[in-house]
Amino acid sequence: MSKPPLAAFFAKIWNQPQLLLVLATLFWAGNFVVGRAILTEAPPVAMAFWRWLLAIIPVALIARGRVDFGREWALLRKSWLIVAVLAVLGISCFNTFVYLGLRETTSINALLMQSAMPLLILVVCFILFGERPLPLQLVGVVLSLGGVIFIAARGHLETLTGLAFNRGDLWVLAAVVAYTFYSALLRKKPAMHPLGFLAALFVIGAAALLPPYLAEHASGQVLHLTPKTVLALAYLVIFPSFLSYLFFNRGVELLGAGRAGLFIHLLPVFGSVLAVVFLGERFEGFHFIGALLIAAGLLIASRSRPS
Repeated sequence: MSKPPLAAFFAKIWNQPQLLLVLATLFWAGNFVVGRAILTEAPPVAMAFWRWLLAIIPVALIARGRVDFGREWALLRKSWLIVAVLAVLGISCFNTFVYLGLRETTSINALLMQSAMPLLILVVCFILFGERPLPLQLVGVVLSLGGVIFIAARGHLETLTGLAFNRGDLWVLAAVVAYTFYSALLRKKPAMHPLGFLAALFVIGAAALLPPYLAEHASGQVLHLTPKTVLALAYLVIFPSFLSYLFFNRGVELLGAGRAGLFIHLLPVFGSVLAVVFLGERFEGFHFIGALLIAAGLLIASRSRPS
C-alpha cells in the first residue's frame, strides 16, 4: 500500500538536512515579512501567543496514531527541565522578542543581528561543550556573513556607518541570543518522537507566554481578527512554526548546531526574494552578489567533517 503524498514527501526529505534547513529558513523569512505587515493590527505578545497555541493543532492532528504519547510523557517527565528551557528560549522568547523589536527597528538592522547567530552558535557550543569549530566552518561563516552584510548594505559598505541602533535593536539582539542557546542546547533534548517533542515545546512555550499576553491585553493592546490577521496567523502556524521548527530540529540532529546554524544566513536572501514577489521591490545586483557569497559559504562549510 503506497503512502499518502504528504507522508511520502516527508519520508523523502527527512534524511536530507540541507534541504530541510533551506525550507526552514525560507519559511522563517516569511515570518519576518508577515510579522512586520500585521504589527499595526496584532500586538507582539498576542501574535506570538496565539501563533504557538494554534500551532499545537497541526502537530496533534499529524501525531495522532503515529506517536505513543504514554512513552513521550514518561520521557518528558525525566527531562522536563531541559525541555522547558528549550521551550522558553526557542518558542516563548525568540519570536516575541523579534515582534517587539520590529515595532521600532529597521529591517536592515534586524538582518545584520540575525546574521550574527551562526557565529554565536559556534562560540556557545565551544563554551558549553568544548566543541571546536573546524577551519572550513569558520571560513564558511565569514564568507556567508560577508554576503549578508553586502546585501544589508545594498552593495555600498559605507551605508553601514549610517546605522543607528535603538530599543528595537536590543529586542532583536535578545532574540538572537535566545535562539543561539536554543540551537546549542538542542543536543540535550530527550529521545522523543519529533512530533512529541514539538508538541511539548509548543505547549510549554504558549503557557509561558500566557501571563505577558494577559498583561498586554489588560493594557488595551488587543488582537483584532480581520481577514488579514487570520491569514497571517494561518501562515505563521503552519510554516514558520510547525514546519520550520520540525525541519530545523531535524537539521541540527543530523548536522550539529554549528553547521545547521550557518543556514540562517539565507534569511536575507529569501527575505529579498519575498520582498520582490510580495512587496514589489526590485531585485538588484547586490542581492545576486550577496547570495553568491552566502551560497559559497554554505558550500564550504558543508564540506567540513568532524575528524
